[in-house]
Amino acid sequence: MPEENDHGQLVGDVVPGWTPRPWPTPVRLAGRYVVLEPLDVAHAPALHRALCGPDDGALWTYRPTQPPADVGAMERWITDQLATPSVETWAVVPVGGPTPGQAGGVTSFMRIEPATGQVEVAGVLYGRHLQRTPVTTEATHLLMRWAFDDLGYRRFEWKCDSLNEPSRRAAARLGFTYEGRFRHHMITKGRSRDTDWFSVVDTEWPAVRAEHERWLAPDNLDGSGRQRSPLRVVT
Repeated sequence: MPEENDHGQLVGDVVPGWTPRPWPTPVRLAGRYVVLEPLDVAHAPALHRALCGPDDGALWTYRPTQPPADVGAMERWITDQLATPSVETWAVVPVGGPTPGQAGGVTSFMRIEPATGQVEVAGVLYGRHLQRTPVTTEATHLLMRWAFDDLGYRRFEWKCDSLNEPSRRAAARLGFTYEGRFRHHMITKGRSRDTDWFSVVDTEWPAVRAEHERWLAPDNLDGSGRQRSPLRVVT
């Protein structure tokens, strides 16, 4: 609870023993349904197949770039990602399904602030064959678990274009709290973008983690990966 300082002003809680957190350099994170591998140029052919087909333009609507035209362009996109010091990116590799062991999406950490213990999951892009499967839920869960439990971060953020309704729904479903809208936050592809902010903080994480784990358990999913009970996070 806030307390008064010597000047009669309210100040926040003391964070005992706080020290800056480690930088989240990508490591391999393995789950039951998905493996997150540090992004590499070798992932380019599979990612191009999964994300850049003739009917995949809608996947890139809310991204700052158009889909790479060919595998070579995907290789250059990956090279650019790897050369950006403030972004850390993983390839999303399903364990099962129609393309086991082949990268079918990407997810990144951005706005990394080790001094204050906050990190944002961003740049999330899944091939259509991964959408509405346990892969996507577990991919974000693995990143959250690593950031909170292993690295000791205090705040995990999710941001999206305010018009990106699937992303807004995903954030709410995964247990993120809506924090507000940054109006005229940026210009993307020549268009104005308002950005919605969501977060989970460390005090909420135990409840979020438990509900994720319950939902991801084998007895909650049938042989086709369909849920028997929906994800209901209460923090």
